[in-house]
Amino acid sequence: MAAPVLILQEIDSTNLEARRRAEAGEFGPLWIGAKRQTAGRARRGRVWDMDTGNLAQTLLIYLDKTPFEASQLTFVAALAVYDLVGRYVPPSLVTIKWPNDVLLDGKKVSGILLESGAVSGGGLWLAIGIGINLKTYPAGTDRPATALADHLSSDHVFAPTVEEAGEVLADTFDFWFAQWQSQGFEAVRQAWIDRTPGLNGPCVARLPNETLEGTADGIELDGSLRLKLADGT
Repeated sequence: MAAPVLILQEIDSTNLEARRRAEAGEFGPLWIGAKRQTAGRARRGRVWDMDTGNLAQTLLIYLDKTPFEASQLTFVAALAVYDLVGRYVPPSLVTIKWPNDVLLDGKKVSGILLESGAVSGGGLWLAIGIGINLKTYPAGTDRPATALADHLSSDHVFAPTVEEAGEVLADTFDFWFAQWQSQGFEAVRQAWIDRTPGLNGPCVARLPNETLEGTADGIELDGSLRLKLADGT
């Protein structure tokens, strides 16, 4: 059963709210959504602008897993967003780009950010933050962006509301999370690969202390990316 969804009018960041609740001893499962974020964040400390009418939502859960195992849920989140977007636009336009960028007609339509912390007694709390451009998208970004509203299928006149999209996301995530729990990462890994064209193309890996360029060479069974360097290693 999908976790309940709480939609707030405005908040600094749904991930920050999840962190505050976790540090106060609340571990969900709970989706925390907001119609407007004033301090949304993306990977590597970037700002994630979310205008009114777009979806900003974070799942707070407890996991009796290691941080490395929990990181596999970035693939679960990508599949959930892929399924949500595909309900409103022609599915042929939707793809995934490593590791968790969901693209619509080749342009970025969402952002996913996982954060976690240790829980006294074992395990960890996990905040899975997801932003989806439902109606608008930011201009002047480093990569082309788009919104669902610009690509709707003939079955939809308008992009979904925040409330509707939030409930759909809870359902699509619940499906893939159940696959991960019952069948392990392999089922999720294969589904993700099937939706990620160009996986074996040129790739730049930005690590904490270095940047490596090479060719992506598939995904390991634990979710790690294999990168073949110029010297063949």
